[in-house]
Amino acid sequence: MLNKKLIGLSSILFVMIVWGSSYPVTKMIINDIQPLTLAFCRCSIGAITLLLIFLINTDKPIKEYLVGVPWFSIIFMGLTGVTCFYTLFNLSAQLTSASVGSLIQGFIPVCIALFAAVFLKEKLSVVQIVGITASLVGVMLIGFLSSDNNSDTRNSITGNLLMIIAVISWGAYTIMSKKTAAHFNPLLITSLSTCVGSLCLLPAAIFENRHSGWPVIHLNSLLAILYLGAVSSGVCYLLYSKSLQLLTAAQVGNFANLDPVVGLIISLVFLNEHINILQIAGAVLVLGGIVLSTRKSRLAG
Repeated sequence: MLNKKLIGLSSILFVMIVWGSSYPVTKMIINDIQPLTLAFCRCSIGAITLLLIFLINTDKPIKEYLVGVPWFSIIFMGLTGVTCFYTLFNLSAQLTSASVGSLIQGFIPVCIALFAAVFLKEKLSVVQIVGITASLVGVMLIGFLSSDNNSDTRNSITGNLLMIIAVISWGAYTIMSKKTAAHFNPLLITSLSTCVGSLCLLPAAIFENRHSGWPVIHLNSLLAILYLGAVSSGVCYLLYSKSLQLLTAAQVGNFANLDPVVGLIISLVFLNEHINILQIAGAVLVLGGIVLSTRKSRLAG
């Protein structure tokens, strides 16, 4: 039991460090490739990576694995965790800063806690409710109340709102993934849902490039896409699904504390971005709220 928990904790730790870097990395290349095209390329590479890992680890014909698979859950996961999430994620990266986007992305564990309470019937304590409220106030402060009234700000607010919707979409993916991981092969389910999500992105990418044609991708952008696809959307999706099998949904959500911290550090150091005092206050509320809202799982673990 201890070894399984250690594997789960190590997996989710690696995932959150990689995912914490994904928003700044996306921000670095979003001007070289259009957002829906980037989403398709990233998720397709992730799907191929997952399928290769699955094929290497199969010990029986693939047809046998497909018997009884929950196609409704797979399609739902593909739409929420791949198509919707990465579409909104990349559109947000076009419109807002990497530092602010990373901080809003840090709202994920609170969203998971809320969804777990509603759909998995996990009870929330008074402390957790206080934490969720603090995080909500923090996100509002970061995303909507800490900017001046100008054109760039209006774009930023739109980008922030898109990121919030992306977070909600990821919360829905996590809850469905948690429910299916207990009964089906997580690698198969994750591979199939990523394939479904990637296929749904293809028409959007074709439409996006209908006039200009497919873009010429430079070496730095190509390396970034490979990192985002193979590592962040491939290996990390597998490890995330595995951690959901070994840990509780709240424990997994708790490790998302690292996500905005990693993203913020990368944004400030490598992209030379700045955040104002109100956004700092909002970040404190979000991170403090995350600690409180996941306190129950920490005590139980």
